[in-house]
Amino acid sequence: MPNGSLDAHLFREKSGVLSWNVRYQIALGIAKGLAYLHEECEDWIIHCDIKPENILLDAEFCPKIADFGMAKLLGREFNSALTTMRGTMGYLAPEWLSGQPITRKADVYSFGIVLFEIISGRRCTEVVKIGSHRYFPLHAAARVNEGEVLCLLDARLEGDANVEELEVICRVACWCIQDQENDRPSMGQAVRMLEGVLDVDMPPIPTSLQDLMEGDESDIYPDS
Repeated sequence: MPNGSLDAHLFREKSGVLSWNVRYQIALGIAKGLAYLHEECEDWIIHCDIKPENILLDAEFCPKIADFGMAKLLGREFNSALTTMRGTMGYLAPEWLSGQPITRKADVYSFGIVLFEIISGRRCTEVVKIGSHRYFPLHAAARVNEGEVLCLLDARLEGDANVEELEVICRVACWCIQDQENDRPSMGQAVRMLEGVLDVDMPPIPTSLQDLMEGDESDIYPDS
């Protein structure tokens, strides 16, 4: 693809900075692609490895989902599949780690992590130190819950973003990374949220991230 993969534009220092409008359209395009795989194909497909390296960009920066080497075909008569763990650490839904059957919601979780990376221009899989948090999705979920989404925006954009769209995409990301798959939206619902067709309620901070938050606080305040 003429513009390579998404990770090159988000994480490499020498790359040009993607505008907010381009980022939002990339996010929407990925959502539509996953919705097609999950809901419109003759056999439903779980990609199993959604991450920026597997999102290719054409000349107009329209995203194309690539690398189906780990994908799982799921007949329309089935809602889940029991399979060995596959994918990339940091993008894996909790059910992968607990050995539960996998549904299309595993891709939804990965998509939520990718959304945070599109917003922030940083890898969610890296351990970072932001205030009392060492894990960016935890920091992001807390800021979304507090209504402080501008601080999550890639600093290279210097605040140049549609704040309403930023609020929507941050809330969608938080809904996508909920611990329980039934609490996550379908990709079709995510598309409609990003398009403004469905309202996006304030998401709760996922329980697993709340546990991480409490762990961080105990590290910082050991006597509390």
